[in-house]
Amino acid sequence: MKNHFNIIVIGGGAAGFFAAINIAVEHPNASVAILERGSVGLQKVKVSGGGRCNVTHAEFIPQELVHNYPRGEKELLGPFHQFMTGDTMEWFEKRGIPLKIEDDGRIFPQSNSSQTIIDCFLKEAEQLKVEVFYNHSVNAIQKKDPLWDIQTSKGDFKAENIVIATGSNPKIWKLLEGLGHHIVNPVPSLFTFNIKDYRINDIPGVVAQNADIKVLGTNLESSGPLLITHWGMSAPAILKLSAFGALELAKLHYKFKIEVNFIQVSYEDTIVNLKALKQDLGRKQVFNYSAFELPKRLWQKLVLASAIFQDTRWADLNLFQLEALSAQLTKAVFQVDGKSTFKEEFVTAGGVDLKEINFKTFESKLNKNLFFAGEVVNIDAITGGFNFQNAWTSAYIVSKSIAV
Repeated sequence: MKNHFNIIVIGGGAAGFFAAINIAVEHPNASVAILERGSVGLQKVKVSGGGRCNVTHAEFIPQELVHNYPRGEKELLGPFHQFMTGDTMEWFEKRGIPLKIEDDGRIFPQSNSSQTIIDCFLKEAEQLKVEVFYNHSVNAIQKKDPLWDIQTSKGDFKAENIVIATGSNPKIWKLLEGLGHHIVNPVPSLFTFNIKDYRINDIPGVVAQNADIKVLGTNLESSGPLLITHWGMSAPAILKLSAFGALELAKLHYKFKIEVNFIQVSYEDTIVNLKALKQDLGRKQVFNYSAFELPKRLWQKLVLASAIFQDTRWADLNLFQLEALSAQLTKAVFQVDGKSTFKEEFVTAGGVDLKEINFKTFESKLNKNLFFAGEVVNIDAITGGFNFQNAWTSAYIVSKSIAV
């Protein structure tokens, strides 16, 4: 078995394969290998986007794209000028993978299958003679000038350059600490909120399309679709809060209160609207009329929570009930008690300290010929394809920067 390579990529995920493939394109005479600890690679690609692989997001202006990164916003601005969404789309389409943009801006392969992306990577790696070593867990990384010495569970390797693309891997972070790097303590970044509350019990799957959410006692707030689930709340409005509030919510041990405006209308204006409905719909039952385009099941839960009976007519509503219903619609408070992983897409805030990386090259400032790609560094994003875009951008720049 050959064990000396010009470039070794540690990590057989999205960033690892993308880096290795582009390195092989840039340096056709170089020997390139991937070390993957599992028996198969690209497992995060497989489950992403519900099995469809959300490869990136339709945001084509670097200054706007960076706003989706709670950690890494400043550092990614320059890299995104070199390689971003349009470049990602072109890269895949040149390799026979047509992509499509959905209404919410997420970009998927037209096949609607993550296997399309996996097959593309495996095919490219094979054609470019990138060697992939599965079941090779890295146990030690040492610099023995001028080479890197990498000890794995199945033998030792040597390389002139190494690229760390392992994602959130505590074992690799520990090895990097041994090389002098500081690791920012990792905490979950994308997660849903666990809420047990009679107002949302028994209505999983209901979506309030336009909601405003605040975490009480903090400056955290977000807007967007809100999904009620079996365990609480999810969807973009919640996930954005979880990403931008990752550190703050961890300090709260994931126990806090949120205030939800289900209709994005002020409390005062809602009372005015409800009084108008009282005049117009006097003989109709409040329970059976869903106002403000709210899903009927959610409307009915909020009506009952406002001390309004099922047979109450609009004309019979008193001021107390109008005010209570307005409060439930615009400033309902829910107790969050814990979190759950968003689908299988586990993302963390934390990793290699950004101050120790040269973002023109993604090379370590502390160790020459040591490069990083993807989430192994302290960069993470909200859901919607943005974490993959960071992987593609960093991996591509590494391929341009690495010297053989």
